[in-house]
Amino acid sequence: MPEALIVDAVRSPIGKRNGSLSKIRADELAGQVLNRLVERQHLDPAEIQDVQMGCVSQVGEQGWNIGRMAPLVAGWPESVCGSTVDRQCGSSMQGNFNAGAAVAAGQLDLVVSAGVESMSRVPMGSSGGDLAPKLLERWEIVPQGNSAELIAERWSFSREQLDAYSYESHRRALAAIEEGRFDDEVVPIEIFNPRVGMLFELDETPRADTSPEALAELKPAFVEDGVVTAGNSSQICDGAAAVLIASETACSRLGLEPRARFVSFGLAGVDPRLMLHGNPEASERALGRAGLGWDDIAVIEVNEAFASVALQFLRDAGLEERAGDVNPNGGGISLGHPLGATGARITATLLNELERLDGRYGLATMCVGFGQAIAAVIERV
Repeated sequence: MPEALIVDAVRSPIGKRNGSLSKIRADELAGQVLNRLVERQHLDPAEIQDVQMGCVSQVGEQGWNIGRMAPLVAGWPESVCGSTVDRQCGSSMQGNFNAGAAVAAGQLDLVVSAGVESMSRVPMGSSGGDLAPKLLERWEIVPQGNSAELIAERWSFSREQLDAYSYESHRRALAAIEEGRFDDEVVPIEIFNPRVGMLFELDETPRADTSPEALAELKPAFVEDGVVTAGNSSQICDGAAAVLIASETACSRLGLEPRARFVSFGLAGVDPRLMLHGNPEASERALGRAGLGWDDIAVIEVNEAFASVALQFLRDAGLEERAGDVNPNGGGISLGHPLGATGARITATLLNELERLDGRYGLATMCVGFGQAIAAVIERV
């Protein structure tokens, strides 16, 4: 079978809520990232057969199949097809799955898996409606923040543990920016102003002014006397990312140099009430399918939806002694979690960190709303 090769992966800088990227539509933001991707590879976008675009709130400016709209906005030819993917927080990781499977099956040769979310312009949850009574007869569905509280309670994580993890996430992200670790994945975004144009080039979400003391002062965000706060939750933000996935035939024909390959994927369905605790199971399935164990994995990215989710993953996966190998450059708490874009974003970060460390295998995993998780194993080539 053909291999699904990762040629390149890029992302926008992450814009804080109502920050720099709030001035640009999601389809225009995603279009710029798509163009930066093909420009880096000196690739004619007409060669691309499909775009799989992760996006959660598919309404308003993010509606009408943004997976098709963004390439058209970017000026790509009409021959490039596009589809929009919604696996909630794992949407663009599912885009990786879809694109990789299409290439591995020999159905497509050159696909972009991408993701975008403008949470400033299209509020989270705006595309949803009332839940079905039949669903609620069977399941107690609670907001994700309440699920994060339930995880903290069941796994006995204290407020101090959650805040300590969150402070470390900011420290790592700030150090990564200072050391230029994101330079090979972040592409500049043009933000148009009636009077003067500007380039947005630097993540604005990590907080240099935070401290354990400042985090401790925040009030619980979801449950009175709870432990989950805005400070130990992922940030609402704006961003886009894209991954170029190709067959060996396409790479040879177009002179593309692959950097890695998708080895395997794993999915997990879990209790919709706890909702956010499936990362270890999805990861184990991806590892098992690849014939690998945790000792084979050099770098791990777990989406920091909440600090309790990341700590639960570390504990249940038996990785507490390897915490330095997990999100070494920060994560959703410090960098932000632009829902539909995060899967592609952590793929780019994982790839670059593997190269920096000269590692062979990396794993990325994400919890998913309403009780799912998704994971992927990649290998440098």
